Amino acid sequence: MSALLTGTPLAGRVAVVSGASSGMGAVTAERLAQLGASVAVLARRKDRLDALVQDIEAAGGSALALAVDVTDREAVQAAAQQVADRLGRADLVFNNAGVQLISGIEELKVDEWQRQIDLNITGLMNVIAAFLPHLTAAAADGRPADLVNTSSIAATRILEKFSVYSGTKAYISHLTRLLRVELGPRMVRVATIEPGMVDTELPDHVIDPDASELMAGLLHDIDVLQGADIAETVAFMAAVPRHVNLTEITVLPTAQAV
Repeated sequence: MSALLTGTPLAGRVAVVSGASSGMGAVTAERLAQLGASVAVLARRKDRLDALVQDIEAAGGSALALAVDVTDREAVQAAAQQVADRLGRADLVFNNAGVQLISGIEELKVDEWQRQIDLNITGLMNVIAAFLPHLTAAAADGRPADLVNTSSIAATRILEKFSVYSGTKAYISHLTRLLRVELGPRMVRVATIEPGMVDTELPDHVIDPDASELMAGLLHDIDVLQGADIAETVAFMAAVPRHVNLTEITVLPTAQAV
């Protein structure tokens, strides 16, 4: 996707991106900074975050690297305080950290089940808990306030061996709908983005041969999404007028049928 937005429509905003060390998170952080936001990037891999911040600053942007495991609630709370102290309260949160581990349910890979639940659900909730006071304060001040959660088309597609991963993503999608009921009247925009096949490192986590074959086939056969496509979508969701909430955006490669 070519860059659709121009200028600095996000000037003055403070964005937080979790899962920012690679893929959609890293590219989205760069794009938000290009459009004028100050960006705090969160992930475990500090070396990658530092390199990302260097790239953002070299391009004229402003960024802060915070090495944090989002499954650690106290660490995320501490990161939120650092964001407030150094950049100001966040008014745009791209809640993006996640992991995809695919296996048949009878394989009983309970450690992998738990890892997905811990990161995709508990980590997501920890970020919400830490930054929601920032968002509600921004909205009370009359400024735009955005919470964008990363789900997946797996939230609604029925795919063999994706049961636990898909379950975590279904949680995210439905949670987002429910949060809108509470937060929309307070002018906090809540949204979910549900991508199809994206060319990121996420498929590298998949070792199940059937799932790997499915993903490799998509990568080979069709023009899949790039991180920049997701970044531009998130940026557009945040740049529309404050009274407009793009709530549930499914982004698919045109040729992807499953």
